[in-house]
Amino acid sequence: MWKIIIGFIVFAALAMFVIIQGGDQLDMGGEKHGADAVHAPEPAASAPAPAASAAK
Repeated sequence: MWKIIIGFIVFAALAMFVIIQGGDQLDMGGEKHGADAVHAPEPAASAPAPAASAAK
């Protein structure tokens, strides 16, 4: 029984550490859809694609 209590305390301490370190960057709102969804910007299209096998 005491192992369960120690495990819970360790897990709770780890969870609190992650939440505190995340600060305002942490989103606890769950999965977002539609206009609320934030996506990473797409890479720039101006970079030339590497030549596949032009030097052979």
